[in-house]
Amino acid sequence: MLLNVFVIGDIVGKPGRIILKDKLKFFIDKENIHFCIANGENAAAGAGITGEITDELLSYGIDVITTGDHVWDKKEILHTLETNRSILRPSNYSPLAIGKGYVVKNSRLGSPIGVINLLGRVFMKPIDCPFRTVDEILKNISKETKIIFVDMHAEATSEKIAMGWYLDGKVSAVVGTHTHVPTADEKILPNGTAFISDLGMTGPHESILGRKIDCVLKAIVTQMPTRFDVAEKDVRINGVKIIVDSQTGKASSIKRIEVKEGN
Repeated sequence: MLLNVFVIGDIVGKPGRIILKDKLKFFIDKENIHFCIANGENAAAGAGITGEITDELLSYGIDVITTGDHVWDKKEILHTLETNRSILRPSNYSPLAIGKGYVVKNSRLGSPIGVINLLGRVFMKPIDCPFRTVDEILKNISKETKIIFVDMHAEATSEKIAMGWYLDGKVSAVVGTHTHVPTADEKILPNGTAFISDLGMTGPHESILGRKIDCVLKAIVTQMPTRFDVAEKDVRINGVKIIVDSQTGKASSIKRIEVKEGN
């Protein structure tokens, strides 16, 4: 049996949430999507996520929300991370940190799908090794399912590519998030793992990474502290559709997706 999985790039602020509200369920029905994963760490005003927004995004058809280095920006998320199994924080934070870094949930066809959230170390704040962490997780999650998706939230393209090759044949897909710009390197690696360096951004594209252009330029040019307000125009959904064999866990197809407001 083939499973269609839609993985959505970083949701930025209210514009990103609104386009998902307007477009996601229609896309899921049209493309016969059986499972949906989205990175939501920028969903609350561009930095962090709240419990209310978690519930909102899940109501649009998202099955699992991953995060990244902004997961702690809104302190009210802590209770949700403890109690809601559909939202993850990076698994290579301290084992003493609140929340969980991976989950197994059933698809709409009943097949169990594992999702692992990792955070990169290159050009990022200190954190445990994502490579050793994922090795330990796979010892457990592989007993529950062969269908495993990894969100590698990282700054450096090289680190994301390295993770893709490291996990080739061990997981169904490795997708990169964090840099908000979709890459054109989607591929099926030799042992059946789908890979892309960055899913892109679900939010306003007439912007600098989702923030108002004037605000960011002012900060760059003047080198003064500046509030980075979320932009509003040219809102799009970025992501990939991945087809996976439910028996083997191997991917057969990965396709970049872009849904615009007028689509």
